[in-house]
Formats: sequence, C-alpha cells, structure tokens
Amino acid sequence: MSVQQQVSDTPLARKDCLAISRFTPGEIQRLVDKALEIKKKHRDGEAFRPLTGKTLAMIFDKPSTRTRVSFEAGMAQLGGHPLNLNRNELQLGRGESVPDTARVLSGYVDAILIRTFSHELVTELAEHASIPVINGLTDTHHPCQALADLTTLKEEKGKLAGLKLAYIGDGNNMLHSLLEAAAATGIHLAAAFPEGYDPDPVIVSQAQETAAQTGAQITLTRDPREAVVGADAVYTDVWASMGQEEEKERRIRDFAGFQVDAQLMSLTKADASFFHCLPAYRGLEVAAEVIDGPQSVVFQQAENRLHAQKALLVELLG
Repeated sequence: MSVQQQVSDTPLARKDCLAISRFTPGEIQRLVDKALEIKKKHRDGEAFRPLTGKTLAMIFDKPSTRTRVSFEAGMAQLGGHPLNLNRNELQLGRGESVPDTARVLSGYVDAILIRTFSHELVTELAEHASIPVINGLTDTHHPCQALADLTTLKEEKGKLAGLKLAYIGDGNNMLHSLLEAAAATGIHLAAAFPEGYDPDPVIVSQAQETAAQTGAQITLTRDPREAVVGADAVYTDVWASMGQEEEKERRIRDFAGFQVDAQLMSLTKADASFFHCLPAYRGLEVAAEVIDGPQSVVFQQAENRLHAQKALLVELLG
C-alpha cells in the first residue's frame, strides 16, 4: 500500500501533537487533506463551527506572530474560545509544578497549546494532562509548522510522495520536524548544513528508519548546491533563532555560502517553490530576489498555518 493510500477514516489515535513522529503516515495524510478541505470552506465563506463550546488554553513562553494569531483566529473561526496565557500570568511563573498545572487546566479547558523552549516541559505537561496538548514550538520540534508545510506542498504540487525537498541552513527544530514529515510521507529530503550545525542524530536515525518503510530518501550534505539539484521545493530558516541572538555574528560567518539566492535556485526544477517558516532576514539566509520573487510561496505557507491547525484542532477535539 502506498503512502498516499494510507489515509485513515478514523479520528487520530493520539490525543497530543508533540512531534510529527507521533502520528502515523495515514494520520498525517488525513490532516493535510482536512486542512485543504477546511481552507476551501474558509475561502467559500462556508460556516464551519464544529468546536462550539470548546476552549483552548494557549501558553506562550516565546514571542509569537504566526502561532498565536493562527491558533487564536482558528479556534474562534471553529466556534471555540481561545484563552491566551503567559507564564508570568500563571502560577507556573511562581513555581507551581508542571504536573499540577496540567491537572488543573485539564479541569477547565478542552486542550492546551504551549510554545516554549524545553521539549521535555511539553512532554511532561502532556504526561499529566487528561486533555490534548499541542506543541506550538520547542527548541527540538515545530510540528505545527511542518503540517502547514506539507499542506502547502500538496496544494502546490498535487502530491507529497516522490517530491524532492531541499533544506538549506541550521539543523534545528524546523529541520527535525521536516525530517519526520518527509520520512512519513515519502518525500525525498536533502538537507545541507555547515559543520557544527548538524541535526540531532537520534531524530535523523528515526527518520531514516521510517523512510525505509515509506520509500522516502534522506540525504545529508555540507554542500547546498548538491542538496538543491532537481528539487521541487527549497526551504530555509533563520540562522539565529530566538535565544541565539548573542551567536548571530558567529553564525553569519559559519553560514557563509548557505544563502538561498537566484543562483542556487537555478539548480532546482524550473517550477520549484521557495519555502520559509518566517520571520525572514533578507540578505542573510535568503536573498530578497528569491523570497519576494515568483517562486516564493512563503505567505501562502504562512496562511496555511491557520488551516492546518484548524484541521488539527478538529481532529483532536471534534
């Protein structure tokens, strides 16, 4: 059975969204297809409010534009109520334990979204909560962004399995989630990163094991040109993420030669798309001529955060 055929008609078997690897290939395909279905309803102005009466607690330890606005707007559009929280507004900020906070919130709301630094904190929250917990971003994983990326790829190319996606940049949380997403959906992922910025070898190994079952290919290289040859899409991320600002100058030097520019894009397929999870820094990881050019889908990709997350919320809570 192909990856494209492994789409389950049953609700998600897992109550949390902690990492892409926690979902089966069929569940991922189901989420992508539902996201595109929900987007069409949204564009057509069709009322779709299956989460009326549901409440989502949103905890933010990191600044956010796309995650906060897309989840808040999405929950409201689905008929639910988003409750925006900050750690300093909770007893977490005064030392209450994560297990106690999880148990208390489980009695008040229907799901928890958290955007924070430590992935272990999110897994601990999920372990003690009796309601779904959604990882809005940690230093290790960014599953909601990867779901939006898969949605955009499917929307642009009409399929996932067999596509080649090139990732250029830091072996960070974004690459970790893309590795898991590509492996599960049959995408050939070629990632190029400088020495010292490799992705977590455990996540790479697990992705390779999954890829062996789905027909995906995982290629790791130090050469951006090698990675992008024949690619259907090219993806990059900032060189210095939140919390790494003091490393910015060193990282700029280390990532010399890793900018996605017109010359690099010329090695891809003629109809290749450019992806960036945003925010972007023109002149660093990407040239303005690329991100603002005709191959760029970054704002379509950003909009699809809304629809992919609405699909996730419906599957987890509906």
